[in-house]
Amino acid sequence: MLVALIVACEVAFWLLLAAGLLARYPLRLPRVGAVLLLAVPAVDLVLLAATTIDLRRGGTATPAHGLAAAYLGFSVAFGHGLVRWADQRFAHHFAGGPPPSRAPQYGMARTRYEWRAWGRGMLGWAVACALLLSGIVVVGDAERTQELWAWIGRLSLAMAAWLVFWPLAYTVFPKREPRGSADDAAGRSGSRTAGTGHSRRLP
Repeated sequence: MLVALIVACEVAFWLLLAAGLLARYPLRLPRVGAVLLLAVPAVDLVLLAATTIDLRRGGTATPAHGLAAAYLGFSVAFGHGLVRWADQRFAHHFAGGPPPSRAPQYGMARTRYEWRAWGRGMLGWAVACALLLSGIVVVGDAERTQELWAWIGRLSLAMAAWLVFWPLAYTVFPKREPRGSADDAAGRSGSRTAGTGHSRRLP
């Protein structure tokens, strides 16, 4: 039941987001769009309420309860960024807005980007773990909450792997711009300089 609710919440999130942006830009109904976008966080509240009620009624924690906490945590951490990402693209295509910003690809800029992304992930981890611990306290039965403890371990392991393979990896081995592109740019610059110098020597 909870798994179906999680899927329904994910679908509702994207439907409300798409409807809000369509109303805001192509349909030119900014107030309607604002109301629909404000309703997006309500989806998470529905899932949180359903999970809490199920546990308080004496249910034993299942993988679905842990998945619900993880979904809510990372929705808090990344939901606003997803809305902003979609808004930039709708504004660009339908309202003449500036081109959407792109993630840096190389050098320290890319390294900083990876650290910021991991930091947002840690926020999601913290929220998810807080929800899991709250469920453990509410139930008050070690046997019925084993799965919640297991999810804290899984999420912590996932965040540790993310740290090693992305932020730390980019810090130790920064991604460098392909040498050919830099050489080509230098060559084009040199050609323009040479051409300018030659033209100055013409009578």
